[in-house]
Amino acid sequence: MLIENFITFFARKENSRYLQFSPSASLLLPPKEDDVPILLYLHVPFCEELCPYCSFHRVLFQKSLAQDYFSALRQEIKLYKELGYDFKGVYVGGGTPTVLIDELTTTLELVKKIFSVNEISVETNPNHLNKNNLKVLKDIGVNRLSVGVQSFDNRLLKAMERYHKYGSGAEVAERLKQTQGIFDTLNVDMIFNFPLQTPAILERDLSTLLELGVDQITYYPLMVASAAQESIEKKLGRVNYAREKTYYQIITSMLPPQYQPATAWCFSRSKAMIDEYVINFDEYVGAGSGAIGYLGGSAYANTFNLKEYIQIVKEGKLPITARRDFSIKEKARYEFLMKLFGLSIDLEKLKAKLGGNIYRYLGAEILFFLTIGGLKKQKNMLFLTPKGQYYWVIMMREFFIAVNNFRDYCRRKNNL
Repeated sequence: MLIENFITFFARKENSRYLQFSPSASLLLPPKEDDVPILLYLHVPFCEELCPYCSFHRVLFQKSLAQDYFSALRQEIKLYKELGYDFKGVYVGGGTPTVLIDELTTTLELVKKIFSVNEISVETNPNHLNKNNLKVLKDIGVNRLSVGVQSFDNRLLKAMERYHKYGSGAEVAERLKQTQGIFDTLNVDMIFNFPLQTPAILERDLSTLLELGVDQITYYPLMVASAAQESIEKKLGRVNYAREKTYYQIITSMLPPQYQPATAWCFSRSKAMIDEYVINFDEYVGAGSGAIGYLGGSAYANTFNLKEYIQIVKEGKLPITARRDFSIKEKARYEFLMKLFGLSIDLEKLKAKLGGNIYRYLGAEILFFLTIGGLKKQKNMLFLTPKGQYYWVIMMREFFIAVNNFRDYCRRKNNL
């Protein structure tokens, strides 16, 4: 437990520093690198319900506002085309992107028309798994559908305020069963280490997933932003990170051999797109209110104020509200974190990308994880060990908590 506590402390300290966007930084689009495949991330912030544990940028669904938003989103997409961008993949997250299926498909039609996209991933919720929506998404070319389930346990679903909207665990499982086979990849998003969750509940959820045989399972640890801690404690109970490792070990012991890790917390039956597009794409553009992008070694974020977002885009400008230019060492640590979360990293490729001796920037980190058995080295490759997979769950959990805290900061800044 001492090692896990140290990793948590170090990751929390470093991530909070990375996500301190400079008020004096340029609000222009960061430079893109030539011949680097870029993913387009589209953010749709509307939800029919606001889950108490979620810290993503989301608002309650209002049809007229959502229609105006999608129109602005398409205008922002066109701005990137005018700037000479092309994208190989698109990921639509939220919120609930399928909240207005016609608007979503019009947006994806535009993306396919003006960019050379060859893979499309869309997030949705169980109540949107109906014949019409599935046919529309299939026809528009969606390769991967990711369904937010979190748990099949009815007590947990009620505590999460999802039962009344999305149905019982049995009903959700039946919808997934009917959806399996329609898309190249059906992913199910789950969460472990809820305060009310017991090992028995987790094991029953895993048994349900194994019985369904969905293509992919992404099992996130509960990641609570600072601003959401009080709400979580009132509705679900106090979060205990000390038991997280035990729950992760249950997951990694029950899913094989049917599922193999694609990342430290994503398990697939075959090679497929994953939620963590930051692993497969070195650079990505973030479009939409509150979207975050990473280009040319710089991170940037769009305004979180929806009305401001719509107005700025109508004026023909990109809605960038914050930017951070990374130093070479920060770029190295970012690559180290993201690539190894995908289980391996090529040190020669990283050296070529950074243009220098990587041990100058990452020597201490590499030595530490080799020493504690989290990494193994074979020639120019570093691989996560089974022990290291959980260490990377910790570091990515802290990374996304820091991102969520940044989102909360932006919301406060925009008086939201």
